[in-house]
Amino acid sequence: MRRRYKLILGVAAAAVLLICAAGAGIGAWAWNRGKVNTVGEVEFVNRLAIPPLAPSHVDDQGRRVFDLRAQAGRHSFAPGRQASTWGFNGDYLGPTLRARRGEQVVVNVRNEVTEPTTVHWHGMHLPAAMDGGPHQQIQPDTTWSPTWTIDQPAATLWYHPHLHGRTEQHVYRGLAGMFILDDQSGAGSDLPNEYGVDDLPIIVQDKKFRDDGELDDRPGFGGMGVLGDTAAVNGTIGGYQEVTTQRVRLRLLNGASGRVFNLGFSDDREFALVGTDGGLLPRPYRTDRIQLAPGERAEIVVTFRPGERVVLRAYPPDLGTIFFTDRFTGGDDSFDLLELRAADSLKPSAQVPGKLADVPRIAESSAGKERTFRLSEHKINGQKMEMSRIDEVVEKGSTEVWRVRNDDGLPHSFHVHDVQFQVLGGDGPLSGWKDTVYVQPNSSLRLIMRFTDYADPDTPYMYHCHMLLHEDGGMMGQFVVVEPGQPAGRPEHHRHGD
Repeated sequence: MRRRYKLILGVAAAAVLLICAAGAGIGAWAWNRGKVNTVGEVEFVNRLAIPPLAPSHVDDQGRRVFDLRAQAGRHSFAPGRQASTWGFNGDYLGPTLRARRGEQVVVNVRNEVTEPTTVHWHGMHLPAAMDGGPHQQIQPDTTWSPTWTIDQPAATLWYHPHLHGRTEQHVYRGLAGMFILDDQSGAGSDLPNEYGVDDLPIIVQDKKFRDDGELDDRPGFGGMGVLGDTAAVNGTIGGYQEVTTQRVRLRLLNGASGRVFNLGFSDDREFALVGTDGGLLPRPYRTDRIQLAPGERAEIVVTFRPGERVVLRAYPPDLGTIFFTDRFTGGDDSFDLLELRAADSLKPSAQVPGKLADVPRIAESSAGKERTFRLSEHKINGQKMEMSRIDEVVEKGSTEVWRVRNDDGLPHSFHVHDVQFQVLGGDGPLSGWKDTVYVQPNSSLRLIMRFTDYADPDTPYMYHCHMLLHEDGGMMGQFVVVEPGQPAGRPEHHRHGD
């Protein structure tokens, strides 16, 4: 009996040692696999794809009409890298919509993929029923035609699906595109503005590929969703863009699922940050880095010398996480994204003006209410998203401060639909209009915003983390804007696709 007991103990101890050794091996493998660095390894041999401007027409009611079609296809990210994808009016991504302040627009969105989707106009001020959130589902083989009047400053916005529980998959497959707003006020008129020549859309994403060449949408170790080991710009891997003018405006969009990109150039040159999510800054901000969380945008103007080549690079971002967490949340990663090749002779460009736009600060004293939103464990204020529950009720015409706190160790961001906000105490990149902002772990930001023009007690807007896995997992809430004294209604509940 004693011998058998010792044998059992010996086998158990050996098993523990084997498990520990295996665990250490797996941990070492994961640690080594956790860091990505493509600096100096990318061959820039593919011409950068520039999303075309979407055609439009003005109907007999004076409305500018666009047509979008969500469809399946196959996209070549690079020679030998073809995969099954989704896109709008093509195999991957979508055309750039462009409209002017004061125009009424109609977008006919036809769903030709095999499951329900939505199209959210990210950054747009518009009625809740036109917002394209999870309540405005578009079933397969049907068309949704939202219409609204554009009334906000010139800005770089974008559109993407917002199907609750499936947003990450739909965006990762390729359903996204830019929406550029122009303004006749004259603000920024001296900035480069010839689309595709000196005014370039730059949609930065990361991808993973399986051995058979198809996209790999499996989440990584760090709880951030898909973190790819390959970077694509406008759907192009190893892209280059020829520069023919002295200055070029890059409209940067982080279109990734969960990766934060810290963007700069391979020679550390300074550039002029001229705009953020909601429009132009009051004046240019000189810097050599701009960090963007998923959903954030920035407009920069870069100066070139004849004949030079420089690489747009993603440096390791400052996530505010601990050393070990950085390895699995993208904080150690670097990517070479795009080579910009200046011609031997460049057309002259105007200097970036010292004043760009009037951005009056919203006085904190004008706020009638302050709310707190705590982000933790795929929840906001301890609750997961529920389609039939209204979480906050806001009165039209009010000004509020929203205090957003990240209460866990993971990176999170915060996006508010319908409004552009200001970051109280923010300067530089945080001094202008924003709709999405990164919130470091164990820190908080205070955002001030006005709710104007639209009220609908039954149709909610969203607020949520824009790390798409977190959003899909429940880190999202709903608010309605009501007339003063009006009670909230009850949203119609829509099931999302399985």
